[in-house]
Amino acid sequence: MADELQVDVWSDIVCPWCAIGITQFLKAREQLKGEVDLTIRFMPFELNPDMGPEGHNQIDLLAKAYNKTPADVLEMRRTVEATGADVGFPMTWQGEGEEPVLMVWNTHKAHMLLRWVLTVSDTEAQLRLKLAFLRAYFQLRQNVSDDAVLLDIAEAEGFDRAGAEAALKDEALSTAITMEEQRARQNNISSVPTFVVAGKYILQGAAKPEEYSAALVKLASMEAMA
Repeated sequence: MADELQVDVWSDIVCPWCAIGITQFLKAREQLKGEVDLTIRFMPFELNPDMGPEGHNQIDLLAKAYNKTPADVLEMRRTVEATGADVGFPMTWQGEGEEPVLMVWNTHKAHMLLRWVLTVSDTEAQLRLKLAFLRAYFQLRQNVSDDAVLLDIAEAEGFDRAGAEAALKDEALSTAITMEEQRARQNNISSVPTFVVAGKYILQGAAKPEEYSAALVKLASMEAMA
């Protein structure tokens, strides 16, 4: 009988290393099937909680944040994109026509929908929507702070549009997201992706699938003996 572990993944939609880490972690989950069964739940983390609805050019934002030139930031981005391609999550423009500017958006509402899905379905449905949001942002350059964009994505993934629209207007849900983000800070989660296993063990950053697998097997054994 396989061991079971709950994993809470703190991550953001506009975080490239989150997309890479999640891709690698899902490979690890496949490797461990039959040995360790993982239930994955995505938790909210906003890299830019104060970002306005107009968003911000990613290159300009990072150049200012890290005191780099736009050329330096673009080179950094190309390196991350190459890593994404290597692990199986391409981040280069996958749409038609000229590549649009990659913007950074506020992701609070996207996190609201991810939490809403857990109330109307299950963790696998949440995973499906999370991956759809990541593809929409990185591969199609879509505005993941825009209600209509988020609703289109949710509907395309098989979720009730009216229900999703109501969720985006739910002030209690918005407050719950903010409180979860506060809980992350109180638990010293300040960088993403962060994988919290069984509510107490922390794996941070994007790693190789075999590294995740080895850690998870060890943690499952520790939990079984507890």
